[in-house]
Amino acid sequence: MARKPKLDAMLAAAVDAARAAVLEVAPAEAVGDHAGAFADDDRLVTHRFTANVVGYAGWEWYATLSRIPRGKDASVCEVGILPGAGALLAPEWVPWADRVKPEELAEQQAAEQAELQAEHDAEYGHDAESEEDESDGGPSVETDLAEEDRDEEGRTEGDLAEADA
Repeated sequence: MARKPKLDAMLAAAVDAARAAVLEVAPAEAVGDHAGAFADDDRLVTHRFTANVVGYAGWEWYATLSRIPRGKDASVCEVGILPGAGALLAPEWVPWADRVKPEELAEQQAAEQAELQAEHDAEYGHDAESEEDESDGGPSVETDLAEEDRDEEGRTEGDLAEADA
């Protein structure tokens, strides 16, 4: 079992150095009260400060300080912002396929089909109005072909076959 690191007294007392380091990345009004100093390892201490940032309730600024053995000066290792115990966090990420509802998927597929149909119609010059015109008695391909298959007297091959029988 690993031993718990001992809080370095000199680094724990370096609150002003830690605050100064945080103020290099954050405006003064965003850095609140000192929330504590925590031992990360021998001669490595992290200071936390309340974050007064809109949208970051419960978050804390931090500055991690270290020193060399028998050294009297604190060095800044890292600064940033982390969620505290009561911080509002984003929910765990769930893949799209696992969170989509069946009715949403059906709506999406219907929309994609409609889009594909519209692209097809645009490419081939079809639209809903011209299709309605054709069905209302306007000329159609079938009508034109049927007229070409008639002889001089207007009879089709089918009419001639019936007459021969």
